[in-house]
Amino acid sequence: MSTTIDLAQTTIRQSPKSQVISTVMPAGKTEETLRHWNDWPNTYAFETEDEQHTPVELTVTGEIPNYAAGTLYRTGPGTYKVATDNGKGFADSHWFDGFTQVHRFQILPSTDSSVSTKVYYNSRRTTDGMLEKIRKSGRLDGITFGQKHDPCESLFKKVTSTFKLMLGGSDREDGPDTANVGVTLSVNMPGLPPLSSLGNNNTKAITLTNKTDASIYQRIDPETLEPIGLARQTVLHPDLKGPMSAAHARTCPVTGDVFNFNLEMGKDIIYRVFGVSASSQKTTILATITDAPAAYLHSLFLTTNYVILCIWGSHYAHHGLSLVYEKNIIESIAPLDPAKPVKWYIIDRSPAKRGVLAMYHTPAFYCFHTINAYEEPSSTVPGETDIIADLCGYDDLSLIHRFYYENLMSSAPGALKYTDGKGEKSRSWLGRYRLPGVPKTADGKKAKPRTATQVFAAPRAESLELPTMNPTYVAKAHRYVYGVTDRGSSTFFDGLGKFDCKTQSTLFWQQHAQTAGEPIFVRNPQGTDEDDGVLLSAVLDGYKGKSYLLCLNAKDMTELGRAHLNTVIGFGFHGTHVPSHGIGKSKALDC
Repeated sequence: MSTTIDLAQTTIRQSPKSQVISTVMPAGKTEETLRHWNDWPNTYAFETEDEQHTPVELTVTGEIPNYAAGTLYRTGPGTYKVATDNGKGFADSHWFDGFTQVHRFQILPSTDSSVSTKVYYNSRRTTDGMLEKIRKSGRLDGITFGQKHDPCESLFKKVTSTFKLMLGGSDREDGPDTANVGVTLSVNMPGLPPLSSLGNNNTKAITLTNKTDASIYQRIDPETLEPIGLARQTVLHPDLKGPMSAAHARTCPVTGDVFNFNLEMGKDIIYRVFGVSASSQKTTILATITDAPAAYLHSLFLTTNYVILCIWGSHYAHHGLSLVYEKNIIESIAPLDPAKPVKWYIIDRSPAKRGVLAMYHTPAFYCFHTINAYEEPSSTVPGETDIIADLCGYDDLSLIHRFYYENLMSSAPGALKYTDGKGEKSRSWLGRYRLPGVPKTADGKKAKPRTATQVFAAPRAESLELPTMNPTYVAKAHRYVYGVTDRGSSTFFDGLGKFDCKTQSTLFWQQHAQTAGEPIFVRNPQGTDEDDGVLLSAVLDGYKGKSYLLCLNAKDMTELGRAHLNTVIGFGFHGTHVPSHGIGKSKALDC
């Protein structure tokens, strides 16, 4: 039985498994808004070209608590169009290929209890060198995520231009803004050359690095957001020469050590799982895996003692050589084969460094984002350890095909047709897996794969994407996950949610025509509960055509305040919050 309670402009709908907090749609629809699917405009944040190089103070309504003071960084696509000298113009076709722009919200605490915190904002594109090349040539060379390329282009040209990018993108002498690197951000990424080697005398409290799903990094100034330099993973270790990696590296919350993989493709498929020490700045190859298919992997897992590399059903065709011809990731991935199990490799990251300890199988699925993993006493073998792993899963690869601009933009002619027929498979289910009885010594390559089990898969109506959590619970047992929602109200995301792993229910925040981005959790240092804190999310007001920084109470998903911009922030991917008290140069943060 459901109940509805009307409270002025707010409606609360409660069901046995979920609760929705939403503001009633404003009256007075205009001709402009009626041209957008479901009267939910979002086109502005896909087409924005606005930059704000000099920090400006934002108007704050409501309250952003003092403990949220610090700097919130966001990265992801800005514009996707380039005016070209030939007059034809250039446009990316896939959201993941939009040209990177980084955003910075500086939140300053108030010393007066009657005055709210102050918020300053600045932003900058980090791909101006690439855009200039496109302007002159009228084309985009190299591997992209989903951009369609000229099928008549010669195979020789495809090979040479592709492998230049596969080996690390533009050469450094081409300039630090000539590669499109902007999916996640790392603060104090260890192992990279000192900025002084790039001619930058950095005296700032932190370093900031843009990352993507290729083995290339972009260093950027943490205040001005100007690109400083490009680096390849070979600067960490000479064996990390493959073209692909995970945009979501994993950082140990205790040591600041960073963990990731490097994928080399061709005749031989080689995954090298590595760790970078925050204290010594040295990189160690923890494991070399040669019995797994080449796959597009956006993220991985980390626990106190293990790195977990999960090879889900996004396998590149022809040992990855399909990238040479297709020149984009989407067309290079074979359809998900339900008969091929997911392989979970458990790699020791303890001082013993025992390599791959075991490999587990589960039925096929696809995943973009892992959430968290942790260890607990085994439920089946006394004295041994189980690993619990949470992720956002999919039954097939429909999702990656969904994110073409023509499907996402509310005013695009194809959006209505696609949105009405996209079906449930392009929406995630939030799942938990148990990997029982992790051995203390390696099983050996000839050992039979072990079996992992699915603990639960939440209904799609309760599930999330772009998942985040209280960062102090990384590699620990957690209860709450935050993220964006896709409940069918818009052509894109349509709200924020708080998923309770214990009850498998979700508390939603949703306001009509308000499109929110990934929520970042900021912990209340005086709090004692896991959900004591606030969420910060960049939101587009589809009716006003402007963005704001939203602050929600992470306990009950009610609004606390907003910092209003006089411009539009592009729909980005990921971000991170650096507290005002700092994290120290010996510690790292990843998103």
